[in-house]
Amino acid sequence: MGMDRKIEKKFWTPKRIALIAGSILFVAFAVYVFVFKFRTSTLNIEGDRIQISTVTKGPFQEYIAAIGSVIPRNTYYLDALEGGSVEKIFIEAGTMVKAGDPILKLGNTNTVLDIMWRESDLFAAQNNLRQTRLQMEQYKMQIQKDMNDIENTLTQEKRKYDRYTEMVKTDLISRHEYEIEKDQYEYLIRTRDITAETQKNDLAFRELQLNSLDESVRRLQESLEMAKKKQENLVVRAPVTGYLTAMDAQVGESKAAGARLGQIDILEGYKVRAPIDENYLSRIEIGRSGTFEFAGQKTNLTIQKIFPEVRDNRFEIDLQFVGAEPKGITRGQTLHIDLNLSDLTEAKLLDKGGFYSSTGGNWVYVVDPSGKFAVKRPLKLGRQNTREYEVLEGLEPGEKVITSSYESFGDIDRLVIK
Repeated sequence: MGMDRKIEKKFWTPKRIALIAGSILFVAFAVYVFVFKFRTSTLNIEGDRIQISTVTKGPFQEYIAAIGSVIPRNTYYLDALEGGSVEKIFIEAGTMVKAGDPILKLGNTNTVLDIMWRESDLFAAQNNLRQTRLQMEQYKMQIQKDMNDIENTLTQEKRKYDRYTEMVKTDLISRHEYEIEKDQYEYLIRTRDITAETQKNDLAFRELQLNSLDESVRRLQESLEMAKKKQENLVVRAPVTGYLTAMDAQVGESKAAGARLGQIDILEGYKVRAPIDENYLSRIEIGRSGTFEFAGQKTNLTIQKIFPEVRDNRFEIDLQFVGAEPKGITRGQTLHIDLNLSDLTEAKLLDKGGFYSSTGGNWVYVVDPSGKFAVKRPLKLGRQNTREYEVLEGLEPGEKVITSSYESFGDIDRLVIK
């Protein structure tokens, strides 16, 4: 009978292999977590040294800050209608003026000489016209006298012709004598008709000549009046009643035609003029509203006029007050205006803060609900105004965000709030 053989158990059983593999995976995971924890950068910060804002949802309106100056609603500019040198200043800047008051006088030698030459030309033309008219009257008298002589001769000749006509019938005169008289009479008739036609044409020509001289005199008179008007324009007068706020002229200074000499403000109301960054030129529209605070109250404005010319990277707009002007507002006052660029819309909102200069609005530190730490989170911002950003992606209402400056945090992933 054979002996039973002892069967030895295998060490690498499937169960043991699975247990050892699981232990190895657990240890690897623990090592990974340990290493990752120590690789994540952490910084301890004081809670009272940071500013935390809560993401909200509410009405949002995009606007920009603008600084405007109060100016009179109506301003009239004084320009030199004619060029010349300043001879005399009658009224200095800072004075009330009435319409028509002389403000300054310009001198122009060329204008004076021009008037003298035009007066001389006009005098010569008027003399020529008078002489031509006199000659015309004399000519009319002469042709009247000539026609009277012809008519008188023709009358006498007709009587003779009539007698000869009767006499030839009774043979008291020869037929030859009658025909001579007849030819003479008919010749005088033709002479009268030709003379009358010639005088008529000559009179028409002389009338045209006279009219031409008369028109020439008229043009010279108009030209002289224009030259004298230019001379009158050398005295610059106030176009309206108002306050002479500026004067850019000194005695002896030369001013070209069209040069700006000063301005007059009509103190019957005010408006606001504000320079705006050229980047907003396409977004500024007439009728857009704005607000400012004055004497503890908010006042509304609307854009009345846009000046599209860009100077020093800015263009200007004029705004008018909505309703009555604030009491106590004066010319030259500076106003801080919130100028609306959009209508009210519902949006997620985040308060503005120093964080933007470090992140460019691409990420923020979001505070954990426990309030003990904050971690980086990417986000996307949209429009903005002077107080808030519009949040497009990355944050939800109720979440808290560190909005103060991140400059001292460096490239830290996690902030521990003490």
